[in-house]
Parts: sequence; structure tokens; C-alpha cells
Amino acid sequence: MNRTRLLFFAIIFAALVVIAGSLLWRQTKAPATTLQTGQKRDRIDVRVLTSLAVEPWVRGAAEQFNRENHKLDGVPVHVQVIAMDGLTALGKWDRDAFGTLGDKDRSQLTEPEKTQLAQFPTVWIPDSRYLVELANATYKTRLGRDVFLTDGEYRARPIALSLFVWGIYESRAKVLLAHYGKLDWQVIHDAATKKGGWPELGGEAAWGYFKLVVPNPLRNVGGLAAMVAAAGEYYNRPNISVADVTKPAFQKWLSDIMHSVTDLGGGSSYTAEDFALFGYSIGDGGQLLESDLLQNMDGIKSRWGEPLRFIYPPYVTWFDFPFTVWMGPETTAQEKNAALLFEQYLLSEPVQKLAVAQGLRPINPKISVTDGNTLFTRWQAQGVLPIVKRADAMRFPNRDILQSLLRWFQLNVEGQ
Repeated sequence: MNRTRLLFFAIIFAALVVIAGSLLWRQTKAPATTLQTGQKRDRIDVRVLTSLAVEPWVRGAAEQFNRENHKLDGVPVHVQVIAMDGLTALGKWDRDAFGTLGDKDRSQLTEPEKTQLAQFPTVWIPDSRYLVELANATYKTRLGRDVFLTDGEYRARPIALSLFVWGIYESRAKVLLAHYGKLDWQVIHDAATKKGGWPELGGEAAWGYFKLVVPNPLRNVGGLAAMVAAAGEYYNRPNISVADVTKPAFQKWLSDIMHSVTDLGGGSSYTAEDFALFGYSIGDGGQLLESDLLQNMDGIKSRWGEPLRFIYPPYVTWFDFPFTVWMGPETTAQEKNAALLFEQYLLSEPVQKLAVAQGLRPINPKISVTDGNTLFTRWQAQGVLPIVKRADAMRFPNRDILQSLLRWFQLNVEGQ
């Protein structure tokens, strides 16, 4: 009997040793991070939905960030960048196309819903904070709470700056400045409506008629910004209303301008790039994002033999590219904190210098746009201003103004 008992206890002890060893092995092999559902993972994914204007810089930074193997609580963080124009992204937020949970628990989701949720953006970097405010207002009505914050650790913070500026071929700029003494939206309107074309302005007959370059406002938030800037100069103030947009005299004036754009209905989202590739056939000049123009200046000069003249408008339209963390349950706390890790990386001195190299203005005060042979110093003779002293900033439109302008464009310009 004693021998039997000893054998029994020996077997039990051996079993316990095996179980303990198995648990210890699993613990050492298991990742340190856990999803909200309890499912373990070995990597934290941060999905960044980003404006087209900063996508090359953000993507390059993300690739370097991933190579450097940054970790949060011992777990590698991987950043994925999805390029999307600000207006397109705003439309998706408005339609809830990314798929919020609402009243559902994760355990109640279907497989397609789980797949969609796995791609939910952790971060949105639109062109301007006004787009964040519009999206947040929609979700506050839908969900009864803010999903993008304006204060605290997770607040929306700008990561770079750029502004709208006139870029006109040097030869054309000389003619316009000689004829009018300045360059603004009214000058552009007058030049665009000259029945005699460039010869009536003092230019060459071979130039034909004045052709404006403006991004398609249905594909690029820059097109909308251009129309807002034009309205601001028309009314000589930095803010406009729906009543301003719907006045017949203004609509006629804006229509004259927009119809001077070459093939605007089928225009590309990448207007500055097309400017460099196709030159005078695209247009003589236009109001475009400074960073886009700077990135394409070498291509413009090498292909077409002359650079652009930069002229800054009286009312400055700023884009601040806010790094905006989604605060709903669709992303985990660890994903949100990992997003902040990438935000800090974008604001670091080396990465902010990379932003300057791509024609963006830095947020980090330690970085100067004139430190070294930057695009800002290289093209200073063409009118590029390292410091823009004008304090009159155009105010971005609310949802009603935005919809009114886009609806007017659809009815009066698109496809005509």
C-alpha cells in the first residue's frame, strides 16, 4: 500500500512539473501586448490616414520609424500610411464609411465587420484642423461625444505648415506685373477675360489666352481653398458666408475665373506635379500649395526653361496638417499610445528637417527653413519668403459654406 501511494504521488508530482513547465514556456513565448478582446499580439499597428500634400514626408518617416524598430512596453510598433485627400476623407467620416462600433461589442461583429474594423484609422492627418472640426461635429451628433480632441495629451497637433501662394511662369509674371502693377485674384479675373488674350496684356501671341492652374476641388482640398481665397479677396475680408457665395455678381465673377482653367472637370489631384510635367499646356500660373510648388520647381525649370515667380496673397491660407488621434473604442489604448510615439517622432529635429527638405515649414522651433541649401533658400530669388509676415489669415469655411461652394462648382463648372 505504501509503495502504491508513493507511486501515485510521484505520478501527480511529475504531471504538475510538466504542466508548470508548459505554462512557463507559453509565458516566455507569448507577446507582451493584448487586444481589448484578450487576443494576444506581437506587434502594435498604427494606421495613419494622411493628406496627399504631406504623404511623401509622412510615408518616408514611417518607413524609417519601422526600420528603427521602435517599441511600446517592449512591443514593436508598425506604422502604415494611407494617402487620402482631406475632402475625400471627410466624406468617408461623414458617411461612417470606416465603420464605427456604435452600440455593438466586438464579440457581436460579423467576420466582414471584424475585417473592416481591423483597418480602422488610428490617426488622421488632414490638410487643416477645420476638417477635423467638421468631422468631429458629425460624430458628436451621431455618438453624443467627441472623437477628436482639442486639448489634453491626445489633442490634434500640427506637424508641419504650408500655405497657398501664387506661382506664375516668370515670363508671364513680368507681363502681368508690368500691366497691372500687382497680382491678385482680380488681376487673374481681368487677365482671364481679355478677349484679345495675352497680346492685349502685352504678352506674346503664341501664348494664346491666359490659363489658370487650380486643383479640382472635388479631388483636392486645395481647389476648395483656392475658391475660398478668391472669395475673400472679392469681398476684401478673411471670412465669407453662404450669402456671399450665393450672390449672382460673385458667382459670375468666380465663374469667369474657373472657366479659364484648362480641363478642370477632368483635372488631376496633383496639379503642381502636372504643372511640372506638362508645362504651359496646363496653365500659365495659379494659386497652389507652396510645398507642392517648391517640390516641383526643379522639374519645371529643367523641362520648360524658366522657373515660377512666387507671389504671396494679401489673405494667407494656411494648412497646418494636424496629427489627430481617433478616441473611440475602435482602436485600442495601446494603438493610441503608439500613435503618440510616432507623433513625437514626426516632431523630432531630424524628421522636421526632412519636412523642410520637401518644402514644408517646420513646427519644431529649433528648425529653420533657411538652414543650409533648402528649397526656401534655393528659390528665394524667385520670391520665396522664408518668413511670411502677413497676419491676415483666411478663415476656413464651415460645413454650409463648403457644401455651397462645392455644389456651385458641380452645377456651374464641372464638365463644362
